[in-house]
Amino acid sequence: MSPELRLSVLDQSPIALGASGSQALRNTLDLARLADERGYHRYWVAEHHGGPMLAGTSPEALVAAIAAKTSRLRVGSGGVMLPHYSPFKVAETFSVLSGLFPGRIDLGIGRTDGTDDPVTIFALQRDRNHPARDDFGEQLTELLAFLHDELPADHLFAALPGLLPGRPEGPVPWLLGSSAQSAIWAAELGLRYAFADFINPGGGVEIVNLYRERFVASERLGAPCVAVAVWALCADDEEEAERLSSSARMVMMLARRGKFTAVPPVETAQRFIARRSLRGSPDVAVRKRMLHGVPLALRGELERLAGDYGTNELLVVTVTHEHAPRRRSYELLADAFSLNR
Repeated sequence: MSPELRLSVLDQSPIALGASGSQALRNTLDLARLADERGYHRYWVAEHHGGPMLAGTSPEALVAAIAAKTSRLRVGSGGVMLPHYSPFKVAETFSVLSGLFPGRIDLGIGRTDGTDDPVTIFALQRDRNHPARDDFGEQLTELLAFLHDELPADHLFAALPGLLPGRPEGPVPWLLGSSAQSAIWAAELGLRYAFADFINPGGGVEIVNLYRERFVASERLGAPCVAVAVWALCADDEEEAERLSSSARMVMMLARRGKFTAVPPVETAQRFIARRSLRGSPDVAVRKRMLHGVPLALRGELERLAGDYGTNELLVVTVTHEHAPRRRSYELLADAFSLNR
């Protein structure tokens, strides 16, 4: 893999069992400052709703706070779940952010609801008289037209792009996804594509190749551009990496059964995993989504994964019960890749 491999952060703002969402958000700001100091390329925050594990319900609010407390990082959403919003409102919000922080703002766009709870989905709807229709393709096209002033002169909204408050600055749009459909949309619209390997680790290479095959060059992007989000945890020794990863493994195992929890302590997670293994239910599927180990070995695994995808950027997702090991993981990776050289 090229030595130019970039490492970035995708932060879900995990809430530790027994801690508060407020503390999780403060941990996100602390980790962003560390990433800025240690040479990471960009810092994206996720959008999730109505669950006990993740505090990041409003990426646009976190993007503003992170950009204000850092000086070098690109900062963005990973991503804004567009089905909940007016495309024009999203364009306005990220125009403001771009005006405040020129050349540093990314707008990662997602299609999902950011929750598995139908009650939460219903609560997020503005119009509750009928189920929201799936018009994501239309929303995405409209959002891009606002951002890039591409509306026809006779369009009802034709004057609005010129009124975006952050102009001439604007965010760099990305489409997030883990499926063939997201790859096709990104390709046909000439967008940058961020693939979630930690969600779909099996067929990812084929999906990214589909994006490249279908890519249509646009004024905003002349050639395919791919970043891959991967779950990884680095520790000073292999045993510690395995131990620390158990908290996230327990969360994922429960989520596969439709049960959601804050991130448990390591000891609780180890007991849970041991009981499941004794009953013949090892977490094989979960482990496929997770890389962990000591710095040089993990660097090798990440470089191999980046090589498989043909990408020069990985967005690293790390979840631990305590904040200190998560900080330490990103520090060790920065050193292993000589990010701040």
